[in-house]
Amino acid sequence: MFQSKASQADQQTYQEKYEQLKPKAPILKNIVWAFIVGGLICVLGQFIQNYFTGIGISKKDAAGPTSTILIFLSAFFTGLGVYDELGRKAGAGSIVPITGFANSIVAPAMEFKREGYVFGIGAKMFVIAGPVLVYGISTAVIIGFIYWLRM
Repeated sequence: MFQSKASQADQQTYQEKYEQLKPKAPILKNIVWAFIVGGLICVLGQFIQNYFTGIGISKKDAAGPTSTILIFLSAFFTGLGVYDELGRKAGAGSIVPITGFANSIVAPAMEFKREGYVFGIGAKMFVIAGPVLVYGISTAVIIGFIYWLRM
């Protein structure tokens, strides 16, 4: 539909007023929080890996248990509601790849907690994770097959 010139002028005036009055985002503060929290998550991961290498496990073999522990902690704290609070405060800093992925799988599933653990949380978790798992496994098989052909 066509708008009258008066209506367009009102919208433009409103938009200008809105731009003047809207609160400015604390960009520097958000960047610092994201850096600190993301860095602390990475430090935690490095601490866990150093623990495993300190007890005699090779660095390569310590990567699996380290990732597993970070995934577990992220899912656990998401279930308790702590990780969501951290995400509100830290923004992108809390989305360090492995912990952010675990949070993105568990958080939506927690919304279905009242439907039970099997048909609520369990079912919804795999609905969300399904595409990621299918494409991840398929890609791994294809790359493995190509690698096998090259040998």
